[in-house]
Amino acid sequence: MDIKKIKGILNNRYFDNSHAYIYLTFSIIIAFWILSLFEIISNDSENQNIGVSIVYKLMNDFWAGVVIGLLFVPLYLVFLYIKKPLEVVFIKVFFALILIIQFALVKYSLTTHINLGADLLGYSFDDMYTTVTASESLSLLYFLPFIIMPLLYLGINYVLKKFTNGRQIFATSFLFIIILGSLKLVTPDSSAAVFQNKLNFLAKDIINFQNEKNELDISNLVYKKEYPLLKPFKETKDVLAPFFNTQSEKPNIVIIMAEGLGSDFIGNNSYGGFTPFLDSLTSKSLYWENFVSNTGRTFGVASSLLASLPYGEKGFLEQGSLPSHISLLSVLKANGYTTSYYCGDDSSFDRKINFLEYNQIDNVTDIKKFGPGYVKTKENSGGFSWGYPDAEIFRKTLSEIDGKKTPRLDVIMTLSNHEPFDFPSKDVYLKKVDNIMKTNPRLEGIKEAVGTYKDIFAALNYTDTSIKNFIEAYSKRPEYKNTIFIITGDHRLIPVPQKDELCRFHVPLFIYSPMLKKAEKFKSVSSHWDVTPSLLAFLMNNYQFNKLEKTAWMGEGLDTAKEFRNIHKIPLMRYKGSINDYIYKDYLYSGGELYKINENFETNKVYEENISKIMADSLSSFKKLNAYLTKKNKIFPASMNVYSQPAVQFSKAELVIIKDLSKNLNFDQTFLVARDLAFKKDYKKSRLLCDYILNEIPNYSEVRTLKGRMLAWEGNYGKAESELLDAIKRTPFETDAYLALMDVYKWSNQNSKAIEIGKKAIDSGIKNPEIKVKLAQAYKSIQKT
Repeated sequence: MDIKKIKGILNNRYFDNSHAYIYLTFSIIIAFWILSLFEIISNDSENQNIGVSIVYKLMNDFWAGVVIGLLFVPLYLVFLYIKKPLEVVFIKVFFALILIIQFALVKYSLTTHINLGADLLGYSFDDMYTTVTASESLSLLYFLPFIIMPLLYLGINYVLKKFTNGRQIFATSFLFIIILGSLKLVTPDSSAAVFQNKLNFLAKDIINFQNEKNELDISNLVYKKEYPLLKPFKETKDVLAPFFNTQSEKPNIVIIMAEGLGSDFIGNNSYGGFTPFLDSLTSKSLYWENFVSNTGRTFGVASSLLASLPYGEKGFLEQGSLPSHISLLSVLKANGYTTSYYCGDDSSFDRKINFLEYNQIDNVTDIKKFGPGYVKTKENSGGFSWGYPDAEIFRKTLSEIDGKKTPRLDVIMTLSNHEPFDFPSKDVYLKKVDNIMKTNPRLEGIKEAVGTYKDIFAALNYTDTSIKNFIEAYSKRPEYKNTIFIITGDHRLIPVPQKDELCRFHVPLFIYSPMLKKAEKFKSVSSHWDVTPSLLAFLMNNYQFNKLEKTAWMGEGLDTAKEFRNIHKIPLMRYKGSINDYIYKDYLYSGGELYKINENFETNKVYEENISKIMADSLSSFKKLNAYLTKKNKIFPASMNVYSQPAVQFSKAELVIIKDLSKNLNFDQTFLVARDLAFKKDYKKSRLLCDYILNEIPNYSEVRTLKGRMLAWEGNYGKAESELLDAIKRTPFETDAYLALMDVYKWSNQNSKAIEIGKKAIDSGIKNPEIKVKLAQAYKSIQKT
């Protein structure tokens, strides 16, 4: 086809049909406007200025629609050239899909009160599915809006074409560009995240994240000290000793990390009144009222609170191979402590188990270890349950510690104060909320919010009661007098509207103990990073400990000044991949905006260019340090680290084999490959894949059992026994490792042991009926032998 003909086609088709494309683009802009109005009406934030929100949101939606329209022009022209009316059908389909995504993002924002951004890259598909199904019941009704959205778009397009003409749509578009373009120039506040078009925010945040990632070229990063955090242990001051009556025996440590426990819900703060027990501890403990979590979600609490570690790219625990580090867990274990972690969910979520096992924890009790007699949170209509509620977690903890040698470090992670906010006897706690509202006149101002989020306030009260019952039960134990309780929140819960950008990180810190000389309240600012340095300084300076020569903490230790001040520099990771918040002195720098922090830990926006530049530069410097420490493994020298258990390391040749065998496969599919290789007696490659999977998912029972079986098939019964006992320890109620171990004992002529493990398996309360039948048959067979 010659050039003249092409030009003719373009003239006839493009220019004659340009108004059709503007109709299509304007239709999606109007659909965006409708969704924004829906969002504003649905958003019950007390800080929302409806008039400003409408103007700013509609303006940003307009420009987002214009950008989308411009991006799709080339594709429209291509399809226009190929075959008419294919171009219109194509754009309608794509714009309808875009509208569905926008609706999903609006729903996400209404639930979490933040826009979805680069944190999308920080979660696997399984993690996202788990989180969504926990918050939503995936019924046919749930998907109805996703059918309505395309119909809405098509309906808007039909109405525009029916009641307007080409000239009107051209003139209207031109008018909007002039008016909204001018308005955009004179309203810098309109660029705030809360007003941005959701799709535009997502795209920009991912682009910024990737650009920042590319700019952080660690190959050229050099520091005066190869290990910048490394310093003598004695430089961390012991600030806790003056508050304690120390004893000769090492104290037990109990750390409670309460899901969603923000300071807003404590004492006389914004939504206080529903946690009476924790409120009572504020006058019986060392209590930091202006304390912050280092991350805005649960993924960062363990590494920050228990090890004072940097963030990595998407959270410290998300790194495939954890850099060399020490922690409260590993140091206390090396000094004779029994270390345990208790939770009601799956410890593999957010890779917690990888961090715990690196630090050689003695015991991990999670969803797979509760067994008969414990009641799990009921499943939603989609069949999902996060696990066991708080009262059951504490009951399980009390039953487990009976057999544990002292001194102990017991870390407990609660669960119930999280979507879907369901727990046993919920009706009882909903009535308690009503009673609290009736008897506390101070709460009249939040009556509407409590009514809207009543189940959340009931969950707070349930968690508070569970902690109270646990500590009261613990107080009857002989070791109570020599125990220190540390209670904090992982972050402030998300659904209840937040008053400012700092609110998400504002959590309480209690240090409660019968050993305290007196209670004290502190207004000084500290963070999760500061707990482990101060706690270890106290223990090592006042008890018989093997002294640490060097430490490598991000935190400098707790500040025990009673007056409001901040001596720390605290970068914050709001979500996976986003280090855009920074606390310095009495300022918060968040998303490029500057806020002043008052002694009540409230913020107001200020414009101080000098401070903004200092904080922006400091935040940039931290990002480089964070990348250097984690990507170059420069936190703590491996040669000095006698406290950890690194994952299996693979040679380059082994990595090539793993990559080839597991290409485009998830871990479940890779396990099937490993199993097939084992059946073909290619044990070396099968074991390589098993180790690869277990590096990432240590509690994958079927993989560990397969590895144990292979060792037995090779005649290595000792190692097989060890591997299978480990599998049983990890998942005592959901594994066929018992059957494999019975075979090992049979083959190695240890029938008495086979009978013993068979009886233990039958008595353990295995849930899988198929495995139960096989166990019974195997047990009878061994008895006959």
